[in-house]
Amino acid sequence: MNIAVFVSGNGSNLQAIIDAKKNNIITSDIKVVVSNNANAFALERAKKEGIKTVVFDGKVFHSQEEHDLSIISQLKEEGIDLVVLAGYMRILTDLFIGAYTDKIINVHPSLLPSFKGAKAIKESFEYGVKTTGVTVHFVDKELDGGPIILQKTLDVEDSSIEQLEERIHKIEHALLPQAIALIEQKRISITGRKVKII
Repeated sequence: MNIAVFVSGNGSNLQAIIDAKKNNIITSDIKVVVSNNANAFALERAKKEGIKTVVFDGKVFHSQEEHDLSIISQLKEEGIDLVVLAGYMRILTDLFIGAYTDKIINVHPSLLPSFKGAKAIKESFEYGVKTTGVTVHFVDKELDGGPIILQKTLDVEDSSIEQLEERIHKIEHALLPQAIALIEQKRISITGRKVKII
C-alpha cells in the first residue's frame, strides 16, 4: 500500500509512522509527504529519510478547489492508496474528500465528537474534563466528523496543559500507526458511521 502523509508543523506523528515502518509495525511505503507550509520541520524529517516532499502553498492558487486538484494530480501520479493527515492544518475541500472516499484518515487529540477543531487540547483542558484522549477517524465532509477507527482514553489528573499535550502526543504516536496497520491488513469494515475491526 502506498501512503501520503499530510503535515503542517513539527511532524512528530510523521516520525511515528516512519519509525513504525522501520520496526515492521506497518508495511506501507511512504511515497510522499505533502505540506501547506514550506517551513514545516516535518519536511526535514522526510528528507532525512529520503522520502519525497511536496509543498502546496494555498496562496499561489486561485481557489481551494484548484489547490486540491493539484494535490490530487500529484497523489494519482504517486499511486496513493491512503492519505494520512498527521497534523495537517488546512481544511480539505469536498472535491478532495470525494476523490479519496474512505481513504483519508486523521488523528485528533480528543475523544470525538467532543472538542472538534484545531484547539482541542486547550479547550478540553480549560473545560475541566476528567478524561480525554485521542481519536483516529476516517475523514468525511464534516469537520472531525468521520467514522471512528480507534480511540484511547487518558485521565487528565493534575496535569498541566504542557504535560497533557505530551501525554496525548505519545498516544497519537502509537494509535496512528496502529490504524494504518489495520487498514493494510484489510481488517476494517465501514457500515454507516460504524467501523468494525475484523
